[in-house]
Amino acid sequence: MDIAQMLARDGVVLRSGASSKRQALHTVAETAARALGIDEAAVLHALLEREALGSTGLGSGVALPHARIEGLDRVVAVFVRLDTPVAYEAVDDRPVDLIFALFAPPTDGAGHLRALAAASRALRSAEMRQRLRQAKTTDAVRALFVQDATPATAA
Repeated sequence: MDIAQMLARDGVVLRSGASSKRQALHTVAETAARALGIDEAAVLHALLEREALGSTGLGSGVALPHARIEGLDRVVAVFVRLDTPVAYEAVDDRPVDLIFALFAPPTDGAGHLRALAAASRALRSAEMRQRLRQAKTTDAVRALFVQDATPATAA
């Protein structure tokens, strides 16, 4: 599954301020609402419901919140990089500054799972996380996800 194609056109926000997990998720909801043309309150509610089941903090400063949202016709994503990491109840208890959020139609179970696996795989790379933290522009972030999706050529 191609992460770069899932990433909403206006779905990358760098240098966002938040002082808590809830504020960070609010920023994600705002970004998704703007980029996808969906209801911000519904997105935030869905994200908070999912977090109530267990934290989506993967560790190493990364969170992968996800929710099913009415009105979507495919799996889409937004990416938010926080200025200052926030406590997120991640598996390693480290604060989070990289948030890659996935949104899927309520009926797309398999696509949602494939997207979660692809995003988790990409964000597990220490090099990818470092590059995402150093990226200066939204286009640079997009390029990293495109590059990650490009198969390595045989030597």
